[in-house]
Amino acid sequence: MSDRISEEWGNEEKLKENGAEESQALSGRDRRIRTMAEEVPWKAVLKMGLPIAFGMLFMVAYNLVDTYFIGKLGDPYQLAASSLSYPVLMVMIALSGITGNGGASYIARCMGAGRKEEADRTLVLGFEMILFMSLALMLLGAFALDPVVALLGARGETVSYTKDYTGVLLAGSFFTMGNYALGQLLRSEGSVSYATVSMIAGTAANIILDPIFIFTLGMEIKGAAIATVLGNILSTVICLWVYMSGRSLLTLNPRYLGFSARIFKEIMKVGIPHTLEQFLSTASILVLNNLAAAYGGLYVAAMGISSRIMSFGNYLYQGIAAGCQPLMGYNYGAGAYQRMRSLIRSAIGIITLAEVCVMAGFGLSAPFLARLFTEDPTVVSLAAMTLRAFMLILPFVGTTALVRNVYNAIGMPGFAFAITLVRQLLLYIPFLIFFDRYFGYRGLIHAQPAEELLCLFFSVFLLRRSLSRMEERRGEPGEGR
Repeated sequence: MSDRISEEWGNEEKLKENGAEESQALSGRDRRIRTMAEEVPWKAVLKMGLPIAFGMLFMVAYNLVDTYFIGKLGDPYQLAASSLSYPVLMVMIALSGITGNGGASYIARCMGAGRKEEADRTLVLGFEMILFMSLALMLLGAFALDPVVALLGARGETVSYTKDYTGVLLAGSFFTMGNYALGQLLRSEGSVSYATVSMIAGTAANIILDPIFIFTLGMEIKGAAIATVLGNILSTVICLWVYMSGRSLLTLNPRYLGFSARIFKEIMKVGIPHTLEQFLSTASILVLNNLAAAYGGLYVAAMGISSRIMSFGNYLYQGIAAGCQPLMGYNYGAGAYQRMRSLIRSAIGIITLAEVCVMAGFGLSAPFLARLFTEDPTVVSLAAMTLRAFMLILPFVGTTALVRNVYNAIGMPGFAFAITLVRQLLLYIPFLIFFDRYFGYRGLIHAQPAEELLCLFFSVFLLRRSLSRMEERRGEPGEGR
């Protein structure tokens, strides 16, 4: 393995003769590869996962800052509108995940197998796909905004505010999708720090611009959306700069522009199931929002606040799981199945411990956290109750997310999609309808913890079986070997 790394990325001693700058660049590249190939498992998980988790926690500020400042307007209907608009962001992430996850999975496997040019071509095709998909969303916002807002569940006083927020988000689709997808592609080559910096910079810009657009310029909820798009613009520009300046292992080389059916198939093989997973998640949120809307705008506002606070715990496990994806893809491409097992065990332990700590914090401080976003006592009480129900998923959901990322990383997206299908379509949506009908609002908010526990057992069973079968076939020729 070390011979292949040396051959692929060059000889460090030879580069020293050509100048200290080139030598330093190579050293950084070697460290990125060595982390994926040779580092102690728990250290590798922390090195790859913590920077992403840290950056994604900053992304929580995109939601929390908007919610915080919109809440300061003292209008629960604008607060509800920001919550109703959230599925639009999920759709953007879902579509960008075709490239961000499908492309990243194939890039990591190519690097593990020593096929750098194929990885470069995948990067360029992925960028082209982002352009086309974001253009489609911009046209949707320009010509079909009213049907979109109706689908989101906006009613009465929330309609105009939802249109203001959603219209701006759709207009800035390229930058939101570019921020997510390009960050994923950078992480696939081990360039975690650059992807993290881009996320943090965009979030910091959003924090600074939110009060200016909302209050100083008097744009209210529309100003919050503009600040969010501007933050995504900064993040996307940073990612592009990394690629264009030669600081990444891969390059956006214009000579690779065009269409490759082979690479497109590899991207779509992982990307489409992942996107369908996101769409199913979005469908679940739409069902949840529409069921909550029947209880009134205050319940929707309370659910929106608790969901935004929960994003802190969600992004933590998602970040660590995302950091493991290039580790899994690289080692699968190299045929190192036992190392994959060790990495998975370490990741499960780290994710579970972190999420139990977050759950304890949420349980103790739920009313205080809710009051950060609104002074309405009814909304505070409802939000605290909702958060304490939602947080019960945290000990379980991280492992399920990790299992899905493992399957996507190794080019077996059908299994990842099967987990999501069971989770969202067969369990969560039916649970939402059943619990709401027979137990009211309290039942509605406890539907997810019930289904997540069942889904945990299913996903772990599936992965254990798949790993055993891979090890049984390790003597046979296969992809990336």
